[in-house]
Amino acid sequence: MEARDILIKPIITEKTTALMEERKYTFRVPLAATKVEIRQAVEQIFKVKVQAVNTMRYEGKMKRLGRTQGRRSDWKKAVVTLKPGETIELFEA
Repeated sequence: MEARDILIKPIITEKTTALMEERKYTFRVPLAATKVEIRQAVEQIFKVKVQAVNTMRYEGKMKRLGRTQGRRSDWKKAVVTLKPGETIELFEA
């Protein structure tokens, strides 16, 4: 996989915005992505040094609309901690 395929999109919520002050940035990644691949993708795309990568897997929820039932897909979240002095300019607004 290429670096742009690994980072699907950033997750920007109140909680993740507060984590940015601690140099922690959150991304949605493919289920098959490993911590090493995520580290390399962030370093390549944003030109920063990564200190740590933490990942979490989420199970998709059952949803229903009237009689029709469905299921949201499973997904994976990665919290990337940058080395001291590093920031991602895209998020600084």
